[in-house]
Amino acid sequence: MGKLTVLALRAVLVALLAGSVFVQAVMVPLLGADLDGVESDLPYPPAAYLTIVVLGVVTAQVVLVCVWRLVTMARRGTVFSPAAFRYVDVVIGAFVAAALVVFAFAVALAPGEAVAPGIVLLICGVVLAILGVALVVLVLRALLAQAVARDTEAARMEAELDGVI
Repeated sequence: MGKLTVLALRAVLVALLAGSVFVQAVMVPLLGADLDGVESDLPYPPAAYLTIVVLGVVTAQVVLVCVWRLVTMARRGTVFSPAAFRYVDVVIGAFVAAALVVFAFAVALAPGEAVAPGIVLLICGVVLAILGVALVVLVLRALLAQAVARDTEAARMEAELDGVI
């Protein structure tokens, strides 16, 4: 992986992480303050929706940190090792958790007249898209497993060849 690519990706990751911390630290409290004084048609208290937003942001932060670690491993040339599976598995789990959080949001919005049913259906579509991303990462994990197995086999064969020579 080239230095410029790694630098660009890390810049994007830092910007996204900073933005997510800003959302948690500034936007969620402001949204909570706005919702406290307003009587709404929402079926649940504002704290439930704010909790869902914070949990969604946390899942994104987990993915960002794991991608940072994987980029570091790729830069060092150690990404094709069993240690990479831990981070890939956490990314898959974070995407599944994000899908569950978004589904919880849809369920929280569904009762009552506050939100149109079409909006809830669109949110459920987002849940399917997030699960699709988790499946793509799962396929990439299988490819990583194949690459690690081939790398291990190549190292074993090289060691045998060195023993013969």
